[in-house]
Amino acid sequence: MAKSNAGYLGVSEPISLSGPTEKDLIQTAEVEKFLADAGLYESQDQAVSREEVLGKLDQTVKTWIKKATRVSGYGEQFVQEANAKIFTFGSYRLGVHGPGADIDTLCVGPRHATRNDYFFRCLHDMLAEMPEVSELHPVPDAHVPVLGFKLCGVSIDLLYANLAHVVIPDDLDLSQDSILHNVDEQAVRSLNGCRVTDQILRLVPNIPSFRTTLRFMRYWGKRRGVYSNVIGFLGGINWAILVARICQLYPNASPSMLISRFFRVFSQWKWPNPVILCHIEEGPLGLPVWDPRRNFRDRGHQMPIITPAYPCMNSSYNVSSSTKYVMIQEFTRGFEICQAIDENRATWDDLFEPYPFFELYRNYLEIGITARNEDDLRNWKGWVESRLRQLVLKFERYTHEMLLAHPHPRDFSDGSRPLHSFYFMGLWRKQTAQPQEAEQFDIRGIVNEFKISVLAYVHRREGMDIEVSHVKRKDIPLFVFPGGVRPPRSSRTAGRNSRAVSRNDVTPDRQVGNPLETESWSDPQSAQDRSGGYQSTSLLPSNLSSRETQNNLNGHLNLHTETVEHEHPGRFLGSPSAPGDNAVVDVVTQPNSMPSTSSNGGPINGLDICFNSSQKESEGIHVNNLVSSPPAPVDELVSYQAKPDNKHGPPHGSSLEGCSERILGQTCNLSSHGNNHLKRKAEDELEPLELACPSVRAAPASTVQRKPLRYACTTYIWK
Repeated sequence: MAKSNAGYLGVSEPISLSGPTEKDLIQTAEVEKFLADAGLYESQDQAVSREEVLGKLDQTVKTWIKKATRVSGYGEQFVQEANAKIFTFGSYRLGVHGPGADIDTLCVGPRHATRNDYFFRCLHDMLAEMPEVSELHPVPDAHVPVLGFKLCGVSIDLLYANLAHVVIPDDLDLSQDSILHNVDEQAVRSLNGCRVTDQILRLVPNIPSFRTTLRFMRYWGKRRGVYSNVIGFLGGINWAILVARICQLYPNASPSMLISRFFRVFSQWKWPNPVILCHIEEGPLGLPVWDPRRNFRDRGHQMPIITPAYPCMNSSYNVSSSTKYVMIQEFTRGFEICQAIDENRATWDDLFEPYPFFELYRNYLEIGITARNEDDLRNWKGWVESRLRQLVLKFERYTHEMLLAHPHPRDFSDGSRPLHSFYFMGLWRKQTAQPQEAEQFDIRGIVNEFKISVLAYVHRREGMDIEVSHVKRKDIPLFVFPGGVRPPRSSRTAGRNSRAVSRNDVTPDRQVGNPLETESWSDPQSAQDRSGGYQSTSLLPSNLSSRETQNNLNGHLNLHTETVEHEHPGRFLGSPSAPGDNAVVDVVTQPNSMPSTSSNGGPINGLDICFNSSQKESEGIHVNNLVSSPPAPVDELVSYQAKPDNKHGPPHGSSLEGCSERILGQTCNLSSHGNNHLKRKAEDELEPLELACPSVRAAPASTVQRKPLRYACTTYIWK
C-alpha cells in the first residue's frame, strides 16, 4: 500500500516526526545487545538449514500434487503441468523468528486438490512415510485447518488453500484480491496469513526498526505471560499489528523510542476502539469485514486489532474481559519501567522479570489431562488448550463478570507422572459499584459444562481424560516452580510492604468464620505467621474427574469472598514506582439477574447461587463501604463515535482510535474513501494525548501522588 495523499502511512498523521537523540541511540544499542544476549537471533548455519527444509517441503508438495492430479483422473500431460507452491508468513516472513521457532507455511494448490480428500489424507500419508518427518499432527477441524509436523527437526505449521485456478503458476501473487474469488472461508483465512504479513511490511516506514521492536515485544510478552492467542491473550500477528501502528505514529523513532511509546500508547488506549493500519475497504467480492455497526458479534470484541488485508478481520477475537485487564496492567507496568529507564532508575532486565503468576491469587483451578501415549496426549492437549478460553468466558458470562479468571499461557508437566499435563487458572473477584452483602457461587456447574464440551472431542480415544481441581496458593504443586522449589515468602511479597489487607475466613460448608476484619503490618512475612497462612475460599471439591460429568450436582459449593488479599494481577509488583502504603477493599454484591437453582438442587446453566441474607446477618458479617467512587459501567462501544453509513459500510477514519478532541482540537470523522483523515498536530511527546482506557486511568506525569486505580476488582488507596 502506498502512502496516503498527505505523505504518511496509516489512517492518521504521525504524532511525532522527531528522530532519535544520542541517548536514544545508546539505548537502542543496549536493546540490540539485550536481544542478542537473550539468544533471540539464529546463527547463519541455522538460517541455511531452514532454507533447505523449506526447499525440501516445496519438492514434497510438488510431488504430492502430481499424485493427487493423477488419482483425480486427469491425463498425463495435465499431471506434468500440475503445480503447488509454498509461501511463508508469520514470524519467519516478518524476519523476527528465533532459534527453534516454527515456520508458518501455506501450500497453495489447484481447485481439484481439495482439503479433506487430498491435503489431510494423501499429503498426510506421504509425510507419515517420510523418515525425516516426526510429530505429525493434523487439525482439520480448527478455525484455520493446519497440519503440524517436524521436518528434519524444524517445526512446520502447514496451511492449505485450493484456489479456483486449474494450474498454479510459479509467479502467483497473493496480494491481489482476485485470488479470493470462489474459495471457501477456510481458504480465505489461510490465504490471509500471507496477505496480512506482506501488507504489514508495506505499511511500516522503517522495516529494520520495526523488526527490532517487534522482536523485543514478542520476547517481553512471553516473559510476562501475555503471549498466547489460543488462551485469550495476543499472538504473533496481534503484536505485529500493534508495533506497526506505533511505527506509523513515530516514523523516525529508533527501536528504544518505539518500545517506550508502545507502552505509553497502549496503556492508555480507549478499548474497544480498534487498532487499524489502513482504511477498512469492503472490497469487490462482498466478503464480510469487521464492522460493529452492522455485525452484532463484532460489538462484543474486547480489544479489536484489525488485519490490514482484505477482508479486514479482528485478529484478537479471543481476548476476554479477564485477559484484557491483565494485559492493560502489564502495559501500564511496562510504561512505568520505561520511564524509570529514561531516568536511570531501572534497566531493561527489570522489564523482563517473569510474571509471578503463582503468587498473585489465593484460588486456582488446576486442569489436568492424561492420555495413553505421546501422540494421543499431543492431540488431546491441542484440543483442551483450545477450549480453555471457553471456561474463562463461562465464568464471566454466568457470573456477569463478577468472577474473573486468569489462565496461565503454558502447560506444565510432572516428572513423576508421565503422560500427564496440567493447566492453571487464577481466580479473582470483581469489585462492585454498590456495597451489598456477599453472595456465594457454586461453580461446579460451570466446570461440569466445560468438561462436557471437552469430552465431546470427536477424535477422543480411550485413555483421554480430564480432571479439574481447586487448589489454594499454598498448595500449588512444586513442579510448576523453576527447579521444583517454591520461592520463599519474603521474595514473593516484595513491593507489598506496609499494606493493610482484609482477609476472609470461610469454610466449605457455608459456615462463615470470623467477621470482616483488617490487619495492618509492615512485614508481610510476620503477618502470614500471625494469621496462620493466607485464608482461601473453597471453589471446588479437591477433585472433579470426568467420570463425575453426568452426575447430578446436588448441594452447594461456595465461593464466598468478603475481602481479598491482592486478588488480581499485581500492577505494581516489580515496578520501580510501586506505592508503599495501600489499603485494599473488596465489596461484593449480587448480580441483578443470575441463573436460578432448579427444584431438585442441581444448578441451572452451570451455576448455583447460594445467597441467604438472614443467615449472613446472624453470622455478624460486616461489609465495607466503598472508599472511592465506583467505575462507570463499561459499554463495549462507549468510545465508538461512528455513525451508521449504509452506503459505504465499514469505518474508515482514525476516530476509531479514540483521540481526544479537547487536546487535538479536531473532530474524528469517518470517510468512505479515506479522504477525511484525523488531523493531528505532530507532538514530540504523547503525554497530552488522552487515549484513556475506560477501566484504567491515564498515568499522570508525576509518580509521587496518584489517583486510585479503578477497575472492578479491588480498590487501591495510595497514600
